[in-house]
Order: sequence, then structure tokens, then C-alpha cells
Amino acid sequence: MMPLNFAEVGTPQIIKRIGGNPEVKKHLEDLGFHIGGEIRVVNTIGGNLIVNVKECRVAVSRELANKIMI
Repeated sequence: MMPLNFAEVGTPQIIKRIGGNPEVKKHLEDLGFHIGGEIRVVNTIGGNLIVNVKECRVAVSRELANKIMI
């Protein structure tokens, strides 16, 4: 298991754990990040990530990406 920050661009990954306080978890769930869901990093820009989750592109900060374990 590793943080989303270390995922290879274009490779599908499965979310195994979401960390952080309840507010952070709720925010990520509202964006479509769920345990067992598929995620794919599209691009990295200055440490921040653009990811495909549930057929949508979402920008995720480096701090939030560290809380998503794949």
C-alpha cells in the first residue's frame, strides 16, 4: 500500500484506504473517492494531481493525495 502521490500516470489503481479526519474523509467521498473504487492519475502539476475518478477529472492537492492509499 502506498499514497496516491506515488502512482504512475495512466495506470489504473484501486483505493484501499482513505485517511484523515472525518471532514477530510467526507470531502473525498463527496468527490467520488471510495474504498474499492478505481482511480487513474492523468497528470501531475507541481506535486498536485489530476485524477480520473468515476469518469470525472478531479484536481487533488498533494496533502489530500497523501491521505488516499492505493
